Amino acid sequence: MRVRLLDATIDCLVEYGYAGTTTTRVADRAGVTRGAQVHHFPTKTDLVTSAIRHLAAKRTEVAMAEIDRLKASADPVGDALQLLWEMHQGPVFSATVELWVASRTDAELRAQMAVVEPIATSSLVEFGKALLPDHSAHPEFLHAVYTAMDVVRGILIASWATRDQTELEARWERGRRHLILLFEALMRPTPSH
Repeated sequence: MRVRLLDATIDCLVEYGYAGTTTTRVADRAGVTRGAQVHHFPTKTDLVTSAIRHLAAKRTEVAMAEIDRLKASADPVGDALQLLWEMHQGPVFSATVELWVASRTDAELRAQMAVVEPIATSSLVEFGKALLPDHSAHPEFLHAVYTAMDVVRGILIASWATRDQTELEARWERGRRHLILLFEALMRPTPSH
C-alpha cells in the first residue's frame, strides 16, 4: 500500500504539479482510503518527500547495478555521464523539480527537502566513488560530480521551455564532452616533485 501511495504521489506531482497534488487525489489514484493514506503519511509534505526519497533509492539501485558494466567500458566516464543523464529523464526528475520550486515558498516542505536532497545527492557521489575509486580522494572529485549533476539538471530544466528534442540532445552532447574533459583532467596523474 505504501508503494502504491508513493507511486501515485509521483504521478500526481507530474500531472498536476505540487499545488494540484492533494492527499485526496493521491489516495484516489492509489485506490486506497483517505484514512489509510493518513495512517502511512500524516501530511502532504510527508507524502511527497517520502515519494522522492523512495524514488531516489530506486534510482541508486539501478545505477549500482550498472557499475560492473561501466568499469569494463572503454569509456567509463562518458558512459557513466550518459547513465546520469538517462536517470534524470522522466517523471522522477519532473516531480523533484516541482518540489524544489514549491519549497521556495513553503517552509515545511523546504525543511523536508533539506533532508531529502542530500540523501539523493550522496547516493550519486557514492556511485562516482565506486566507479572511480582510484580518483575519489582527489580534492576536486566531489566538485566534478556536483558539476555533472548541475549540468544535467540545468539542461533538462531549460529544455522545458522549447521541448525541442534535437536541441536538447545537442546541448547534452556539448555538456557531456566538457564534463569528460573535466573528469579526464581530474584523473590525470600529477607529476612528482
